[in-house]
Amino acid sequence: MEGAHFLLVYALLALASSIAFASDPGPLQDFCAATNDPSTGVLLNGRLCKDPKLTTVNDFTFSGLNIRADTSNQFGFNITFAIIDEFPGVNTLGISTARIDFAANGGLNPLHLHPRASEALVCMEGTLYAGFVTALPEYRLFAKILRPGDAFVFPQGLIHFQLNVGKTDAVAFASFNSQNPGVIRVAESTFGANPPIASKVLAKSFQLDRDTVHQLQNKFGGNQDIDLEMIVANLFDEL
Repeated sequence: MEGAHFLLVYALLALASSIAFASDPGPLQDFCAATNDPSTGVLLNGRLCKDPKLTTVNDFTFSGLNIRADTSNQFGFNITFAIIDEFPGVNTLGISTARIDFAANGGLNPLHLHPRASEALVCMEGTLYAGFVTALPEYRLFAKILRPGDAFVFPQGLIHFQLNVGKTDAVAFASFNSQNPGVIRVAESTFGANPPIASKVLAKSFQLDRDTVHQLQNKFGGNQDIDLEMIVANLFDEL
């Protein structure tokens, strides 16, 4: 009995360890620069790898992180990503980076999460209020004012944000432990889903009336409501 208990504990620890150290699969060769030309590559880790003989230093170089991005939008922020789509040399390496620009007086990187990566952010200019919220049941907020030189870590999959609370523009640089961290913005994905989430679902989830839900859907582009009853009826017809 004790032996079985030990094996169970060992198995659980092994599983926890594998999850704790999970990230993008490690590369099986020195490098694998991405290519969109199937005639010059082989498939590995979900992306085509350029023939090493055709790989150049440009595949490992990204320019533009010194350029301030346009923040004249409804949120007052912009992101310059250097991930696999723009930076082919990071393919299979499990890393990527980004520059985030914030407009003065309230530029916001709105509530979002990265499904495939943790994020380490460094404030370079300005003053940012940054934080993340833990999972159920506590939903605990960890937040702090960041000034130039301060760093903050956002754990993988947790909702987080950055807000410029200063009177000047702000700049931050982020690093991810994934070549393609992914971004899910809470408001846009919820109220701007395509096809739209039924307003009845959203109204009950957020404890809002359906008129308010429709207004939010119009704002975020999910303005075509769906007939939930018809969907349910069709599902039963398929059984």
